[in-house]
Amino acid sequence: QHLQRIGRHRTVVHAYGDHAQGARPQPCRVTAQPWIAGHERHAAVMAGFEPAPKVSLIGFQFTMSDAGIRKTQLLRPATDLVRQVGERRGVGGGGRRHDGGGQAFILAAMQALSRRLYAAADVRELDRLAIEQAHLPGYTLMQRAAAASWHLLRARWPQAQRVVVVAGPGNNGGDGYEIARLAHAAGCAVQVIQVGAVPPRGEAHRAWAAWRAEGTIHPFAGECPSADVIVDALYGTGLTRAPAAEPAAAIAAINASRARGTPVLAVDIPSGLDASTGATPGVAVGADLTVTFIGNKLGLYLQSGPDLAGERCFAALDVPPSLYEAIAPRAWLMDREQLRMALPPRTRSAYKNRHGHVLIVGGNHGMAGAALLAGRSALRSGAGLVSVATREAHAVLLTAAQPELMCHGVEQAADLQGLCERADVIAIGPGLGQDEWSRQLWAAVLTSQRPLVLDADALNLLARHPQPLADAVLTPHPGEAARLLGVDGVTVQRDRLAALAALQHRYQATVVLKGAGTLVGSAPPALCPHGNPGMAVAGMGDVLTGVIAALRAQGLSAPSAASTGVLVHALAGDQAAMTGERGLLPSDLIAALRSAVNP
Repeated sequence: QHLQRIGRHRTVVHAYGDHAQGARPQPCRVTAQPWIAGHERHAAVMAGFEPAPKVSLIGFQFTMSDAGIRKTQLLRPATDLVRQVGERRGVGGGGRRHDGGGQAFILAAMQALSRRLYAAADVRELDRLAIEQAHLPGYTLMQRAAAASWHLLRARWPQAQRVVVVAGPGNNGGDGYEIARLAHAAGCAVQVIQVGAVPPRGEAHRAWAAWRAEGTIHPFAGECPSADVIVDALYGTGLTRAPAAEPAAAIAAINASRARGTPVLAVDIPSGLDASTGATPGVAVGADLTVTFIGNKLGLYLQSGPDLAGERCFAALDVPPSLYEAIAPRAWLMDREQLRMALPPRTRSAYKNRHGHVLIVGGNHGMAGAALLAGRSALRSGAGLVSVATREAHAVLLTAAQPELMCHGVEQAADLQGLCERADVIAIGPGLGQDEWSRQLWAAVLTSQRPLVLDADALNLLARHPQPLADAVLTPHPGEAARLLGVDGVTVQRDRLAALAALQHRYQATVVLKGAGTLVGSAPPALCPHGNPGMAVAGMGDVLTGVIAALRAQGLSAPSAASTGVLVHALAGDQAAMTGERGLLPSDLIAALRSAVNP
């Protein structure tokens, strides 16, 4: 669904609100946003992904003064950002006004910037470049961050009249003081709770002084006052340790208020969350909405990040896109647009042999269902032919369950040779087991000289005797990854990017490290922001194996098949979870695959 053009006098904020699939958690959606004192007008908060967006974009165009933000104008949305990227006329910096084409380009550029994920040190460097090379004063950036936060607060909670800002001693606290000023100018009842010392110098002290001239500051007294919204402005990206006693108590108070129903907006990152890794060394704020600035933070998508951040929104604060080229991102967010490029419409002259032949090897005693799930998902993902090599006792049963599968009883390695020769891609692991039968089939597949997709027990067999597999896709969950690396699962989860790199180095293969925020090895790695907890059930990995194998058979490279397959799998999972996450089955996801592979 594309955003509608918005009238000048009455603005509606949509985030795919009119999606044909109906109501879902939709970031930043309100039916109408009232005019706010001190601001020219309001426009759209644009959702970055569909159908269940995980990150949103905000475009800003500013006129500033040292006395504070008096005029803030949001850019109108483009109807199709991707198609209008080339319309660069009217693009400029420094708060100049832009025409429609220029606005479209800026929003398209911002969408690209939101996909770049950075560690905390990278964002600090971007901040330095913005100040020193783009000549954007630090206080101007602070005011822009406050404006972005305030607009998101108003869009999400338009009826809020009582705002509590919990401000720390650093620049994150400075953002909070500026948010308090905007809320006060809009007529809200604002209480600012100061945690820690007064900011001693710099932009944060300037913001503290500006608010002090307009309102009062209360020291933290053990709990948060009653409010319609709480703004978490305690800590930003600099925190990598457990919070000290007083900030920890303030975080606990914020969380207690949220547990009683008061929503929380986190400024840049939820306090206590490591911006680089998503780790929580101590207590951390749980937010309903997080707006992050200048560079999208990797920690919002790893470990505890998705749970603590709530809805994630990104604001570039009008930092010139050219500055970002100096710093490579640590990872990229996958985007639905890549499906349109990887899976174009088929030609009218297409026939089955053009779309590849997948061989599924697995389905040992008691595990025939795993091979069936992989075979079905390969069919639904567009493979022209799908064969299954399984236990002889299972072949007839699988054919009856899915007549489109060509199922073969294989009891020894010699029976597998002809099937391997006819296949374009071999997926091995679903229901494979680790007995003598499994080891024989595994050895035969390794000599097949076919592209491979490895899952489950195939990964465990590989871990026993590691070897490079240059034309393979490995799909380990954290436990399997730990065995492949000879470490424990905690080590893998502590630094998933490092584990991904180690797996790629050891096995010379394309690696899919599954989990919340699935990572795919590339340069830089791709991170999937889609999917849901309902997918944490046995059999989902078998489905993913079939999807990736089918895409590989249709001509995609190993990295492209892995990345596209992960995204297809996640989007189908979100589609299947529309009626609820608990109780979601792999079969439900398979039913949604066909729409996902036809973008």
